Amino acid sequence: MKKQQQRELRGRTARNSPGRPQAGFTLTELMIVVAILGLLMALAIPNFVRARENSLNSRYAADMRVAADAFIMYAQERGNYPPDVYPGIMPEGMPEYLKRMDWLGRTPLGGQWDWDNWPRVKGVSALEVDAGPDQLLRIDRLLDDGNLGGGAFRDRGGGSTYIYIMEGSL
Repeated sequence: MKKQQQRELRGRTARNSPGRPQAGFTLTELMIVVAILGLLMALAIPNFVRARENSLNSRYAADMRVAADAFIMYAQERGNYPPDVYPGIMPEGMPEYLKRMDWLGRTPLGGQWDWDNWPRVKGVSALEVDAGPDQLLRIDRLLDDGNLGGGAFRDRGGGSTYIYIMEGSL
């Protein structure tokens, strides 16, 4: 028993002696691990940001199509489009047609949905969207021709309001 205690005591002393290295990671090893993790994050974060933007763009384009189809269906069934309303207000008779989207909530890009029934234009608008011109061009490619100056999806003026025209022209 005494010999075993002496061995353990010697082992502890030998492990903790100043000439012998401690168990664990060196500073160099830790710096290498941190550098590798930093590199992986630098590669991954832009991909996550791009995936999030693509998801928002797709959702926005899908909601725009759903709304346009709902207004077209309303017009086919009732003979005309609903009257123009202020932004963020549900047009009369449209709740049953707009079940597949949140018309009263914010758009996926921020801002509000709006129904425009003007004498020369019928269309779904999104007011005060929070997206840059490059992002909106990518959305235009999903919906239309990739040109915000013409086509069915376009800038309504001011750079933060966009309309998907179903009938007529600006």
